[in-house]
This record gives sequence, structure tokens and C-alpha cells, in this order.
Amino acid sequence: MGTSTLPDALFGSILYQPITSSRRHHAPIQFFVVKSHSTIYRRRSGGKRVLFADAWLCKPRHVVLSSMDDSTEALTDFLDDGDDNSLGRGKVVGIDDNELLASRKALSDAQARNETIEKERDQLLEKLARSEAKQKEYLSTVMHDKDLAISELEAAKALFNRKLEESVEERFNLESKLVLAKEDAVELAVQVEKFAEIAFQQATSHILEDAQLRVSAAETSAAEAAFQIVEQIRTGSEGAITYVLQQSKDAIEKALAVAESAGDHTTNAMAAFVDNMDQVDEIISVQSQNLKLSNTVNDLESQLLVYRNEIDRLKLELKQARKEAKAYELHANDVEKLLLEFQESSRKAALQQEEEIKSSLERMRKDATEKKKAASKAFKLELGRMKAAIEAAKETTRSQDEAYMRRCEALQRSLRAAEAASKTWRQRAEMAAYLLLRKSSSEEVDEEAIYCVNGGRIDFLMDDDSQKWRLLTDGPRRPTPEWMARRIRSIRPRFPPRKTHVPEVMTSGFKTLDLPKPDEVWSIAQEKLKEGDALVEHVIEKEVIEKKRKALERALQRKTVKWQRTPEETKLESGTGTGREIVFQGFNWESWRRQWYLELANKAADLSRCGITAVWLPPPTESVAPQGYMPSDLYNLNSAYGSLEELRSCIEEMHHQGLLALGDIVLNHRCAHKQSPNGVWNIFGGKLAWGPEAIVCDDPNFRGRGNPSSGDIFHAAPNIDHSQEFVREDIKKWLNWLRNDVGFDGWRLDFVRGFSGGYIKEYIEASNPAFSIGEYWDSLAYEGGNLCYNQDAHRQRIVNWINATVGSSSAFDVTTKGILHSALHNQYWRLIDPQGKPTGVMGWWPSRAVTFLENHDTGSTQGHWPFPRDKLTQGYAYILTHPGTPVIFYDHFYDFGIRDIINELIEARRRAGIHCRSNLKIYHANNDGYVAQIGDSLVMKLGHLNWNPSKEVHLDGTWQKFVDKGPEYQIWLRQ
Repeated sequence: MGTSTLPDALFGSILYQPITSSRRHHAPIQFFVVKSHSTIYRRRSGGKRVLFADAWLCKPRHVVLSSMDDSTEALTDFLDDGDDNSLGRGKVVGIDDNELLASRKALSDAQARNETIEKERDQLLEKLARSEAKQKEYLSTVMHDKDLAISELEAAKALFNRKLEESVEERFNLESKLVLAKEDAVELAVQVEKFAEIAFQQATSHILEDAQLRVSAAETSAAEAAFQIVEQIRTGSEGAITYVLQQSKDAIEKALAVAESAGDHTTNAMAAFVDNMDQVDEIISVQSQNLKLSNTVNDLESQLLVYRNEIDRLKLELKQARKEAKAYELHANDVEKLLLEFQESSRKAALQQEEEIKSSLERMRKDATEKKKAASKAFKLELGRMKAAIEAAKETTRSQDEAYMRRCEALQRSLRAAEAASKTWRQRAEMAAYLLLRKSSSEEVDEEAIYCVNGGRIDFLMDDDSQKWRLLTDGPRRPTPEWMARRIRSIRPRFPPRKTHVPEVMTSGFKTLDLPKPDEVWSIAQEKLKEGDALVEHVIEKEVIEKKRKALERALQRKTVKWQRTPEETKLESGTGTGREIVFQGFNWESWRRQWYLELANKAADLSRCGITAVWLPPPTESVAPQGYMPSDLYNLNSAYGSLEELRSCIEEMHHQGLLALGDIVLNHRCAHKQSPNGVWNIFGGKLAWGPEAIVCDDPNFRGRGNPSSGDIFHAAPNIDHSQEFVREDIKKWLNWLRNDVGFDGWRLDFVRGFSGGYIKEYIEASNPAFSIGEYWDSLAYEGGNLCYNQDAHRQRIVNWINATVGSSSAFDVTTKGILHSALHNQYWRLIDPQGKPTGVMGWWPSRAVTFLENHDTGSTQGHWPFPRDKLTQGYAYILTHPGTPVIFYDHFYDFGIRDIINELIEARRRAGIHCRSNLKIYHANNDGYVAQIGDSLVMKLGHLNWNPSKEVHLDGTWQKFVDKGPEYQIWLRQ
């Protein structure tokens, strides 16, 4: 397909207008709009162009050249509203364009090859992404196995440590008993010493001999007992126990030494106490005490035998524990070896794959470079031909300028002649006035002189004084014929005539001349800003005051409308609200770092003034992760965002400003507080002290004993089994506590893919929320790295979940978000399905579709799926003017500088009375733009499509433009 060009030697100016056809699989049709003077262009079968150009120049005419697909020849239409006989005075000029068509065809082929290369590159990149994802999956599996092995090793190590601690504790007990035995032996030695002293002082020689014999017997028994104790302890323990026994032996030896010294002392004192025979009874008591001491030594021997048996048993257990520890160490070493081997193999495979991809990309770069060189060469040739045509056009422009100047000179001559004629009439009028005055003063005037001076016209109007004085003052007047006025208007020159720079026009992206609108032009009356104006500060202050006044006006209108709403507009349906909600997500991923409830409470009045009706608050419960999506104790609302009292105060402020407070509720999973005896974290604490029976049995990480899951598994925390009766009853009580005691009005339900929507229906019926939104986030369909046009399967899955709740809850329209990512890049045809409806959930169930562009997961600091930054205003223009319930993200409203734009769109939605069930009719959806009527009072346009309500036959009534953002979007409201 080629583009036809005309040599500009025949035209005054050329305005290039590329107009893209609505057909997808054909290259765009391009048009030249050529301003010329009485020029006809026709195409003949011989490949020649024939031009009929007038020899004289008259009013401007327009020639439209078009080129269709393939080889179809197009006849150029000639649009003219001037004289019909201009062809008779023309001349014929022929131009050959075979080379131009060939170059254009080569250029289009090069562009097609570039597109093919881009598609191949995208496919390779997609394969690379898939391989990286698989590699990450393998790595995560290996790391999971490694973690399991490490956890088993840690458990074995803990068991070994526990047994070792028990053995050490028993050893400590044995040592304490040995210390007690040592103390008993010392006490025995002290008592022997005392008894010996008494015997030394009071016994007779006979009695002293007997006492000495008994003491020696006690010494031998004590020595034998000490020897036996030392032997038993030496065979029963090692190391520290031997040290203790050695100390006890030393103590006993010291006691024996004391006893020997006491015996010597007794021998020395025998002579002094021969006659004293009164202490026989005391000696007998000493003998009885010696018998008791021997019995005590026997008991100690029996206890030492028992301790020796226990020490032998502990040694056997210690040997067995060491064997198990060695086995676990060997197993861990084997696992580490396998892991290293797998990592090495995966690294080699990744390196090989990376080298292959690099080589393929290098080949693609080389091919692209060669094709680009060929395309640039062809483009240079084409550019040379175009430059030659431009030179010819310049010559034609100069000739046109000369013709314009000649016409200007002729017009000036005619103006001078008119001035001379008016001067002549003024002179005649003065002469006539002079003659009339003379006639009134003297009746003897020569009438022929009057006739001669005034050309014989004055006497016809003498009877009417008003006409007479008008004639004398202005001279004779006759109306200008319409054909003469039209001719004068057509040749009226502009000084100097504007010359068009042809290369700039041909490379310009504009289709038409965008002149400033009257309300955009600066004037003193409107006091618009103008650079260098002395009133700039005053105007800025006035604009600020005007913005505040408009905001107050909108707030007063909303307050008035609130009291004037019909029952249908104020009636709340459980889970779906009134249908006129505008939700505001009041946090992002980093909000937990500040005292968020206090900050959000201060913004409640501002949000209410802007038209927001509901605020989505962050997860309120205590959580393992500070963002709140890993809850533990559900009844503990002291989170990273603030305390329970601050949360209640924030909700009260929301209610005071007429806003609904939606709580972010996590029902799919919950983090445990304790480990089970087998070391798994599946014991919950707090008020809801559940056990493994509250966890689904197919959760691979937490060994639940409940029923299988009714949805997808969330692997980071235990998945709750909602089929258990006690679980559902506890959750219902908790939700009612949040509604009645804390003050929440509705729910945003996290990760609803994890369990059946039937349980959501039961919870909504129990808690009766004003509004409910489910997060059913699923992947869209892609083909070759590009988004598929047909996304019916994706939106069907979301609709299936809403059906499972029996329509008691809405759901985020993830389908519409994904489609807008591509549609707003000049692919507006994605916004209409074959049935003429929107392609998201909005097209099938608009009253349950919650539309959004961004949230804390897709945007903020996570950025999992960010919306194109340069298309944010277009995206909000779409969701805020269409059915469904729109959601505004905190960052966009307060941080991105588009707050005034969002407020303007909210005002348009309010004035048009758009709600979640509003009717929608799509008029256009192609590459150039998108046009739709929502309800009865609003029409909106996206893109650079040249359209307004007057061009649509089916739109009746009077429409006024409410928002005009040029090629981004425009909004009209019915008057």
C-alpha cells in the first residue's frame, strides 16, 4: 500500500492528515488534504497523475488524495464550491510515481520485518522468563527440602541436648548425694574425736584398752568403707566424680589422722585417770554409737551400689544418643552433597541456556541492524524525492504569493476608487446643502443650475425631508449584490499570507489545525494568567479562592442532594451498598511505618468534601508481618498502624463525615502461636485457641487434621478449614464484634481464592455488612507475550466466585484493569466485546464489579503489576464514568499530583447520576479512540478520535462539554 503525493508546485499549502482505518489487519490509509485554487486531480490506469490547474486564481478549493490497500486505484474527489466553468481554462500536467510506490512498498516491507523481529524477540524473552521461573521453582523446592532436613537435624539435636541435660542433671544429683555422704563421714569423724576425748579423760586403763580396741575397729571399718566408696565411685563415673571422691577420701584420711592423734592422746592420759571408774555408762553409750556408725556405713555402701547401676545405664543411653547424632550428621552431609550437585547442574544448565539466548539475541541484533540500514537507505531515497517535490511546491507557493499580491493591488485600486467616489459624493452633498440654503434665502435661483450640479437627482426627493437630509449627508446608497460580496470575501488578503513549512506539516502528528478556544485566550475580563502581566499575583490569589469556592459549592450540593435522595438511592443492600459508592483505599504498603490511624482521621473531612463515600482501611489485627496480612490473634487490634483506641477514633471520624469504614479482613490463613510436640507451628493462641483440627489436611507445611481445602493453598501460613463448625461460629462472632463494638461498616476480603464463596455468603449473612469486596486475583490470558483479546475465561472465574456467594458480595474487576493496560495504548478496540459490552466483569455483572487501577500490591513500593503512569488520567476517566464501583488509590490522590483531575471526574459522575447499574452504549472503539454514552446524561471519549455529540445521529438533545483534556479524554453532559 502506498501514499500518493502531488508536486507542491501547484498548491499554496499542504496539510498532511494520517487517518487510520478501523480495520485491524490492514495498514492505515493516509490522506493528503491539499489547499489549492481550482485544481483537479485524477488518476488514470497508466500510472500517471493528471492535474488540471487554472490559468487564473480564484477562491480556495480542496483536493483530497487517498490511497487504499493493495493495488486498488482510487479516484481523487474534487471538492469545490466555486464557479463551475473553471475547467475550461485549465492546463494538464503529468507526473510518474512508480519509483515512489516501490520505495514505499519497500519501506512497509521493512516495517513488517521489524515487527516480526520484535515478536520473535518477545517470544524469546518470554521463554527466558519461563525458564527463570522454572529455575526459581526448582531452587525453592531444593531449599524447601534442605529446610526440612535441617529442621529434622535440629529436632534430633534438640533431643540429644535434652537427653544430655537429663544425664547431667542426674550426675549433679549423684554428686550432691556424694557430698552429703562426705559430710556424714566428716560428722562421724568429729563424733569419734569427741568420744575419744571423753574416753581419754574419764576411762580407766582397762576401759581405755577396750576403747582403743574399739577405736581401732572403727578406724578399720571406716577405712574399709572409704575404700569401698572410692572403688565404687571410680568404677561408676569419670572425670569430675573422681575428683569429688578424691576430696571425700582426703577428708576421711584427715578424720583418721585426727582419730590416731586422739588415740595417742588417750595413751598419754591413761595414767592420770586410773582411779576414775564412774564413767562406765558413758563408755557403753560410745559403743552403741559406734554400732550406729557401722550401720550408717553399710547403708552408704548399698546406696553407692544403686548409684553405680544408674551411672552404667546413663552411659549406655549416652552411647546410643551419640550413635543417633552421628547418623543424623551423615544424613545431613549426604543432603548437602546432593544439594551442591543439584546447584552445580542447575548453574551449568542456566549458563548454557543464557549463552544460547545471548547468541540468539546477537543474531537478532545483527539482522535488525541490517534491516534497519536497508530501511534507512530506502527512506533516504524517499526523502530525496520528497525534497524535490517540496522545492517544486515552494516555487508554486511563490507564484501564488505573487498572484495574491496582484489581487491585493487590484483590491487597493478598487478601494481608492471607492474613496474617490465617496469624496465626490461628499462634495456634491456640500454643494447641494449650499444651494438649498440659498434657495431658502432667495427664491430667485436658477433650477437648472441645481440640476446640473447634482446630476438631476435632488428634485426627486424634495418632498421627504428625512430622505432629503440622508441623501445630502451620506450620498446615494444601493445594496451590494451577494455575488459581489462573496467574491470580495473570497479574495480578501491577509497581510502577509501565511506560508506553510511543508516538512514540518508532513512530520507533524496533528490531524487538524488546533486553534485555541475562546475561553483559553487571555483577556482582562477573565483575568487569565499571562507571562509578564502585572496582575499575576492577584490572578493566582483569585484562582485559589475560586477553587475553594467551587469545592464548597460541591460540598453544599452533596449535602443538599443527600437529603433529597430517593429511597432507591439511600437503600443499603447487604454486601453491595447503594450502588453509588466511590471507594478510597486509605493506605499503601508503607503506611504501617507511621501513626496511620491518626493521619487518616485527619483526612476524613477532605475525602468527604471530594465526593468519596467509603474508605478501605488497612488490616486491623495483630500480625507477624507489619502490613497486617499475616494475622495471629484476631481479637488483638493493636497493630503497626495504631492502637485499638486510635482505630475506634478514626472510624468515628469517618462516620462523622458520612463515610463508610471498610475493614481489610484476612480469613483464609492465620499464623500460629506455638509449636506442636513434633515441632510444627500449628497451635493457635489468644481468644481463638484452635489446634491442628482447624487447619486443612492438604496444607503440606503445617500438618493439619481438618478436611481438604475448598480452594487454593496459601503456603506462607496455615490455611484455615472453614468446613469446621466451630471455626465458622468463631469467625461469625469475631465479625459481629468488629461491626458492633469496633464500628466497621463492611469488609474487603483478602485472598478469597483460598476457600469457597459459600462460606463468604454465610459470614455476610451473619455480620450484615453495608459493602463487601472480594479479592479474587487471577492471571489473564496471554499469547506470544501479548494480551489476548478474548478474556471471557478470566472474567468467568470471577463471576463464578460471585455466584458462589449468591451475589452477596462484590469482587475486584481485575479483568478490566489488565485490559486497560493495553487498551489505552491506541488499542481501544479491546474495550468492547462481540456483544457490544465492556470486556471486563463490568460487561457481565456491573453491579458486582469493583473497578480499580492500582492497590498496595500492584503499585506502591511492591510494584507487582503497576498501571502505566502516563495513562492514569485516562484510566480514571474510564472507571469514574462507567458502571460499577470505582476505587481510588491513596498514592494517586495525594502523591501523584492528579487530585484535581480525579475531583473533576467525581463531579462529572455525580452530576450525571451514574451508579453501578447505569446503562452503557458504546458508539466507537478502534485504534483512534473510544466513545460511549453512560446513562442518559453523560458522553465520554478517549483517544484522539475526531468526534463530538453533534456528529452522532442517535444522540439527541443539547450537550455541553464538561471536561476537555484534548486527545486524552473529553466528557459532555446533557443540558
